[in-house]
Amino acid sequence: MKKFEIDIPLSSVTLKGDLVVPENASGIIVFSHGSGSSRFSSRNTLVAEHIQQQKIGTFLFDLLTEEEDQIYENRFNIDLLTNRLIETTLWLMAHKGLKNLPIGYFGASTGAASALRAAAHFGKKIKAVVSRGGRPDLAITELPSVTAPTLLIVGGEDVPVIGMNKMAYDELQSVKEMKIIPGATHLFEEPGKLLEVADLAIDWYKRYLTKKEE
Repeated sequence: MKKFEIDIPLSSVTLKGDLVVPENASGIIVFSHGSGSSRFSSRNTLVAEHIQQQKIGTFLFDLLTEEEDQIYENRFNIDLLTNRLIETTLWLMAHKGLKNLPIGYFGASTGAASALRAAAHFGKKIKAVVSRGGRPDLAITELPSVTAPTLLIVGGEDVPVIGMNKMAYDELQSVKEMKIIPGATHLFEEPGKLLEVADLAIDWYKRYLTKKEE
């Protein structure tokens, strides 16, 4: 398993990322984290480690620089976050050794909105999307354009976000599922709940990430 700390040179900034590529990897999952989080998010790191064990690579990166993250409004600037994710995905697609690996997204909280908007931008180049406790409703106008199979995971105790996800689910025209994890709150901090998220995500990626076009 190869691990790299990477500087991602984008048009306006250079971002930091952590890339893990298992031997004979079948794909790579790009994480788009939520507001106020970073590539060091313990929740995303746990999910990423379980994904890596299934011979699927992961890429966790900071969508904002340290200076940008000090400006609270940037954390909810979905346009900015989406553009960063699109640019980073293009960089990954051109990266030697990665360019032939199918790509999926894992979005958490507001990061789910940027993941879905980026998936709409790339069309069939993005093979699968998973949202954890996400705000897909913040990408509502782009959702009908998403072609990637999309899984929405929400905690059963996260009542307001359940409603937001149901609204978004109705707008999605792609292959889609919504899973509600009983007893889980927004951050899935209850014992075992984050592992349930990881298992659902892995099943989704195994089903769709490497599926051949029909």
